Amino acid sequence: MYILGISAYYHNSAAALIKDGTVVAAAEEERFTRIKFDSAFPHRALTFCLAKAGIALVDVEAVIYYEKPLLKFERIAENFDRTGISGYKAFIKYMPLWSRQKLFMRSVINNEIKQYLTKGQKLPKLAFSNHHLSHAASAYYCSPYNKAAILTIDGVGEWATASIALGERNKITTLKELHYPHSVGLLYSAFTQFLGFEVNGGEYKLMGLAPYGDKNSEECKHFVILIHEHIVTVNYDGSIKLNLQYFDFPKGFSSANTKRFEKLFGVPARVGEITHSHCNLALAIQLVLEDIVLIMAATTRRLTGAEYLCMAGGVALNCVANSKILQSGLFKDVFIQPAAGDAGGALGAALAYRGVMSEDREVVFNPYLGPTYGEDKLLKALQQSGLLYTEIPDDELFAEVAKALAEGKIIGFYNGGMEWGPRALGNRSILADARNPQAWNRLNQLIKQRENFRPFAPVVLESDAHLYFEGIRPSPYMLFTFPLKQEWRLPVITASTNITDKLNQQRSQFPAITHVDYSARVQTVNANQNPRLYQLLKAVKAETGHGMLVNTSFNRNNEPIVCTPYDAITCFKAAGLDMLVMENYIVTANK
Repeated sequence: MYILGISAYYHNSAAALIKDGTVVAAAEEERFTRIKFDSAFPHRALTFCLAKAGIALVDVEAVIYYEKPLLKFERIAENFDRTGISGYKAFIKYMPLWSRQKLFMRSVINNEIKQYLTKGQKLPKLAFSNHHLSHAASAYYCSPYNKAAILTIDGVGEWATASIALGERNKITTLKELHYPHSVGLLYSAFTQFLGFEVNGGEYKLMGLAPYGDKNSEECKHFVILIHEHIVTVNYDGSIKLNLQYFDFPKGFSSANTKRFEKLFGVPARVGEITHSHCNLALAIQLVLEDIVLIMAATTRRLTGAEYLCMAGGVALNCVANSKILQSGLFKDVFIQPAAGDAGGALGAALAYRGVMSEDREVVFNPYLGPTYGEDKLLKALQQSGLLYTEIPDDELFAEVAKALAEGKIIGFYNGGMEWGPRALGNRSILADARNPQAWNRLNQLIKQRENFRPFAPVVLESDAHLYFEGIRPSPYMLFTFPLKQEWRLPVITASTNITDKLNQQRSQFPAITHVDYSARVQTVNANQNPRLYQLLKAVKAETGHGMLVNTSFNRNNEPIVCTPYDAITCFKAAGLDMLVMENYIVTANK
């Protein structure tokens, strides 16, 4: 039985296809359209999913949309009724869209998928999943557990902004919910906006900025106190109540009430240069978030009695908070599906439907669910590129690439199926030597053209990870941070609070992957998860003595991760990479 899951019309639209207990295909629409966070109906992603399975839409048993539009409209309408005249402008903007499209989502979706049918073919069943159930299902059913607690935290679904559930065999039971407008995700997004980053896209930047603050400083401590006294009340169970005077989202188009934030913190909203006060404020809200999430996790353990935890929702992409739960000992282990945000809702919607329809709990899942392009398409793209390329067999390829990396070259690495989720996991990656002190600045400034404070993640042989990181566990999806061991750290010379000064201070023997607080968002790899990346890391270890590299997504700033061979070649040229490895082809610039 084929089931197709769809997320669309808000942000990060995607499609996912499952067959019985196997996840066959999944991809975000942005990868095909090249529009970052594309929210349109995922026609290209849907077409890919059907093609990968070798089926037509008529072979699909059911199409499941990832949330319930009518329930969401109820929340929006009630919100506008509560805000009255102050929400008039937002009402004028959003109501026509709802009246034309979103109130009639069944008809809208059926009209979109009709084009995949020929005359006389019947539309598949169309059903709607609850938003938080879709998130929960995406994590629980892809996990290795037959029983697990499920904690979902995001901005908002229909009404729920956080939920606790219990997964047992094929059944998910919701036990507790926090409702809009009180939301951990919206709280964090307000600070994201105030600190000059984009809401629903820049939260990870705020997380990366936070370690530049000083948690022992009086200013940071004062900010934490102000947040608790004026902005959010945290209850004993982790539920929260926001002081809505400090937020514009109930009645406007932005998240934070900028004037009230500025008056409370005595810090101007960031529009350009990042000051140390901005860093301290970023750290303050990160610390508050971690405390809330940890209390929620403790409540989840108490309510469910489960020894294992699954997490989902946009806040589950905050790998620092995730690590606090992992380190707390509340659970034996924590599982987070790589597309924890709204795109993952497409997969979760399909899995939730299957859970109801089948008594079988088993689901076969791996993160490399996107398109794979054969040698004919690779060669065609290379021949049209005007670049020099050489085909090299595996027994020579990995040693040659490892040598180039050891020499300081930065390499695009393109193999097999595209990753599912926002993190590149070795098939659409840019790689560099973790020991290279120039790699961080060169990657940020010249290649990816992004903020210079943002860290890069290491990918390391799973068998060797314990040599470098404290408390490390298998982390195949790059969703947890771990501190670098003391023996690899270097003494900090500068006491400067300036970001540039801190960046110029080499903090460890692996400067390209060590954040300012000695942490790293680690990806571990074994031979079964990604054989080619594993072979490369083994070759790097033979060349340098360390089976570890920088791994960042194969894209430039504000672009989706590359999908096709043409995307990879275009990015390779624009970014000024030293080498491009596409399967067994090594590509260099035609000079």
